[in-house]
Amino acid sequence: MATMMIELLGLLAGVIGIIAWIPQIIQVWVHKRHDGLSLTTFGVVAIALALWLVYGILVNSLAMVAANIMTLTVIGVVFFGVLRIRRSESKSERNNHL
Repeated sequence: MATMMIELLGLLAGVIGIIAWIPQIIQVWVHKRHDGLSLTTFGVVAIALALWLVYGILVNSLAMVAANIMTLTVIGVVFFGVLRIRRSESKSERNNHL
């Protein structure tokens, strides 16, 4: 019973962590704003989360595995949204110089 409560606590923490990324997703995908975002930082955070995911698998923690998969997915959504916007802006700038 105590183990299940600990895992539920971990899952709750993971869900709250996902909710924290919603404003960033809205800025990137809805408002198409990416100023101030560092893709290098996102990459480093993704590596850290991937390592936590491996740790969660090794210690057999559903909460660690689920939370890190969800967070890596959300970071991927933001990361690829920023890349999409920057590519679009780059194409637009090249077309304006022609």
